[in-house]
Amino acid sequence: MGTLVLVATPIGNLGDLSPRAIEALQGAALICCEDTRRTGGLLSHFGIRGVRMAIANEHTENARVAEVLDLLAGGASVAVVTDAGTPGISDPGERLVVAAIAEGHTVSAVPGPSADVMALVISGLPSARYVMDGFLPRSGPERAVRLAEATTERRTVVLYEAPHRLVRTVTDLHALCGPARRIVLARELTKLHEEVWRGSLGEALAHVAEREPQGEYVIVLEGAPARTEPTDDDIRRGLERELAGGASKKSAVSTVADHLGVAKNRVYNLALTVTVAARQ
Repeated sequence: MGTLVLVATPIGNLGDLSPRAIEALQGAALICCEDTRRTGGLLSHFGIRGVRMAIANEHTENARVAEVLDLLAGGASVAVVTDAGTPGISDPGERLVVAAIAEGHTVSAVPGPSADVMALVISGLPSARYVMDGFLPRSGPERAVRLAEATTERRTVVLYEAPHRLVRTVTDLHALCGPARRIVLARELTKLHEEVWRGSLGEALAHVAEREPQGEYVIVLEGAPARTEPTDDDIRRGLERELAGGASKKSAVSTVADHLGVAKNRVYNLALTVTVAARQ
């Protein structure tokens, strides 16, 4: 049985291609890639010749499965690369992996560059626990859902974003998180003009507005702060405020419970004491 090998390639600096990656590419019967011209240039730079390439991008990866499985069944090694970074991380590769595993083939990887990991570890934000959320949807309800998930996540969140959508995404994050949440914007990682900007979301709005973003960005967002459990006094104050504004007891209970994120029966029991105190 053959082996499907996911090979991480440089995200910028060609010096980051490992010797084992070169060996895996040289020994492959087929290299599945996003762009044969780009991968061909990489192979040429390292003197790798005579290896057949086939396009397996977001549109053609499924169509490539049968050919890859045939080669693996014959005992050949098939390498998977993307234009830059680790295959399967917001890039093609996952479907080939699932198909190979389903047929009982060995799946391996040559670890290496990954923009999300690099941006995370140099961000200065907590890195022990994080979430990689890739590219956000461009529009629609799914984008709103993903933004809500990212901005309420307690762990550090890593996002990818295209330059022409950076201002919109930073603006959306600011609207949901407020100005104080920390954020890191990284671009051109490992390249000559590598840039890492660190600051608050309030500062980030001004930063992205004063320049024309260029190059794909990695956004590292600080996790949401821990939410403290409301006290009984917090609930009573909320009820008093609602009742003083003319709300009925039922409406006040519902509003305060939703606003503070507590059970309605707890708010209702406290509402009875607020009502008694008001009568006295």
